[in-house]
Amino acid sequence: MSENSGLLLSRPLMWFAGLVFMLCQGAMQPAIAQIAVQLSEPIIERGEDGVYVSGRLDFELSAGLEDALTRGMPLTFVLQAEVMRERWYWYDKSMGLTERYYRITYQPLSRRWRLSVSPTPVVSTGLGVTLGNSYDNLRDTLQSLQKINRWKVLDLNLLQKDVKQRLDLRFRLDLSQLPQALQFGNQSSSDWNVNFNHSFRLEELSK
Repeated sequence: MSENSGLLLSRPLMWFAGLVFMLCQGAMQPAIAQIAVQLSEPIIERGEDGVYVSGRLDFELSAGLEDALTRGMPLTFVLQAEVMRERWYWYDKSMGLTERYYRITYQPLSRRWRLSVSPTPVVSTGLGVTLGNSYDNLRDTLQSLQKINRWKVLDLNLLQKDVKQRLDLRFRLDLSQLPQALQFGNQSSSDWNVNFNHSFRLEELSK
């Protein structure tokens, strides 16, 4: 094998090492804040067959996250809706958990962005039910991710009368989908700390 071939083979390793260094360098900084996420125009409504959520998740990606995407690293975000039955005599009981996974990838050859959406973690094998769309830029990709349009989070038969119930809505960057070398260090970096938590009362919907 020629020297040039050895150089070509080493380039992917050099690229990955550079990416690890860049991402972990930010992780060594103290966690001062997290990326602000707000839910705009939230609507929690009762439909014929269940409870639905609509709204918009407003947030901006940090420079570190944008850089990781353009270097070819997919990012996965998770939206969770959990309905809890409150009990004064014991721990609150979960009545149902619904999840939605969003995976953003950049395709250098076509210079296109792709957003995949699935009720289960998105994997590269193509297994499972996954919807995907391509976009010209990251801005349009994020706008599609941020919009929540009548997402069913609970079957109607689980909405109980005369019972205290709440909807816990959570949104986060799924660090477990990162390469193992990056999972631990980036948990303390504000660049990678994307979190949102909010609760809604459901008593009015059960009447």
